[in-house]
This record gives sequence, C-alpha cells and structure tokens, in this order.
Amino acid sequence: MRVKLREALSAGEPLNPEVIERVRQAWGITIRDGYGQTETTAQIGNSPGQPLKAGSMGRPLPGYRITLLDEEAGVREEGEVCISLEPRPAGLMAGYEDDPNLNEFTTRHGHYHTGDVASRDADGYVTYVGRADDVFKSSDYRISPFELESALIEHDAVAEAAIVPSPDAVRGLVPKAFIILKPGRAPGRELALEIFRFLRRRLAPYKRVRRIEFSELPKTVSGKIRRVELRRREESREPNAPRGQLEFWQDDFPEFAKAASDG
Repeated sequence: MRVKLREALSAGEPLNPEVIERVRQAWGITIRDGYGQTETTAQIGNSPGQPLKAGSMGRPLPGYRITLLDEEAGVREEGEVCISLEPRPAGLMAGYEDDPNLNEFTTRHGHYHTGDVASRDADGYVTYVGRADDVFKSSDYRISPFELESALIEHDAVAEAAIVPSPDAVRGLVPKAFIILKPGRAPGRELALEIFRFLRRRLAPYKRVRRIEFSELPKTVSGKIRRVELRRREESREPNAPRGQLEFWQDDFPEFAKAASDG
C-alpha cells in the first residue's frame, strides 16, 4: 500500500525554520507549526487555507483571543502570550486542583498567562520567542534562546543545541550554547572556532553566542530539553572555576581580538 502525505503538522516543541525547510525539500510538504498547552487546546496555528510564514506559529485559532502583554499588563508587539478571559474560552482548563495561589497568578489582569513569550507581526502572525523564564538580557539587550538555537542547528555539525545565560563580569550575562554534535564530528577548539565564525555571519553582535560547551543535554521523559537544569548549572558556578576540557569562550580566540568592542 502506497501512502501519500498531503499535510504535516508539529506540536510539543517549537520547530526551528531549518527543520521545516529540510522537510519541504525532502517531501515537498511545508510543516504547519502550531501552539497550545496541556491546560488548553491549540491556541495558535497555521490552519489550512492561509499562507504560511516560515518560523511562525500562525494566527489565533477560533475560540481564543490572544494578547501579548508585558509585565505591567500593557499590550505589546512582543510579550507574554495571554488569553482573554472575557469570555472564558471553552478550551481552557477549569483550574489547577488544590492550588488557589497558582490559579490566581495565571489568571491575573483578566487573562490566562501561558508563561511563553512571542511576537506578532502586522499580518497577525505570532512567532515564538521563548519561555518567559528562558528569555534573558545581555548588556541590556533582550536575548531569545530559540532564535540563537535555530541559528546553531543550521551548522552542519550541530545536531541539537540549548542556549542559557552565563554570568559575565562585563556584560552581566552572555549567551552560552550547550551542543550535541552529529555523528562523525569531533568536539574541540577547531570546531568551536568554526561555529563562532559561522554564528558571527548570521547574528547581530549583541546576539552572538560567547561561550560553547560540547555536552549532553538533560531532557524530560518526553524529550524536551531541561534548560532550567542548565541555567542552574551556570548560576552555581564560581567566578574563577576552571572550565571543562570541552568548553570554549569566544574571548579566548585571538582571531576575534579586533572585534572585542562590537557589543
């Protein structure tokens, strides 16, 4: 029996544009990415009949009024994904059992708060930025781990990557990448230099990954990367603690000495 695929969709983790493009080239199908939570049904999606935008989760689906809010509940073009509770959507859970404090926190300001940050363009398409806990500032610039991870996996040696903030005496925090390599690629200083150069051609100076560590990634039973564990690992490090043999800092490469003041 021969099966012909007409549509494909993705759920669970945000899908990097690189993956979407590889599937399109191989199968001739563009994956329709979407967004939802255990507490809800699908809130945002690339439903059939509307144009797709690479990397976007799509637009709000029927039954949900999506607003992007800042910490003061102001509406923004980039902010936390929130669902209006007036009226309360039928697809939203009744609440967390025996946890009134969490219920109050997640439904403050007349909205259900998802804990995820996204941006919305002029056409109403919503693009994932990251978990509110994962997004951080470096030299007062807002950093989206998802954007940097998407750039990393475009390198032909990188199989998986996770970005977390790493304490830095000058910038406060800098992006650090934990990387799993594809079979046949060996970790080391030469490959780290290659990846740093690769990223410098693709990212603005303030977004550049400053540190790389070749390492296994902690994951949940469902396969999601536990970035919180990596963040705690970095936060607990002593300022002068010795680095691992497979950890490399961009500042240590003479090749980048002339660009030390680029942000």
